[in-house]
Amino acid sequence: MLDAFKDSVANDVSHDISMDCVDALGKAHTLEATLGYEPTDPFAVTLTFYVPGDSVVWTFSRDLLADGLHEPAGDGDVHIWPELDVQGAPTVLIELCSPDGHLLASAAARDIRYFLARSYAVVADGAEEQHFDVESLLSRLLTN
Repeated sequence: MLDAFKDSVANDVSHDISMDCVDALGKAHTLEATLGYEPTDPFAVTLTFYVPGDSVVWTFSRDLLADGLHEPAGDGDVHIWPELDVQGAPTVLIELCSPDGHLLASAAARDIRYFLARSYAVVADGAEEQHFDVESLLSRLLTN
């Protein structure tokens, strides 16, 4: 069991990025964030924003992030689409909506591509089901 945990952690992917954000009041901020991927949850990625004294984690589909590199993608609380910044560099816009607020964040497309390539090196695109542990998920759901 410990070896499986070590293998899983060794395969986790994270990538620190700076994101330019506009909050619901229209104020611009630069926030430090981390993109994360764990093969134990092979369909999902996390985006963790670091704010003074706290962090905010959003979890959404890895496919959504990949699709948003090339075309508008997303329903509901997360929308992602490609854009060019004011210098003409490729960026990815990520819009997050919740009952607590709304945030529009942009990241360099190269950072998103780099992160996704590293996640695909751990779990190939289309091979997620081979890494998805349904029994573990059901056990966690039934114990909560």
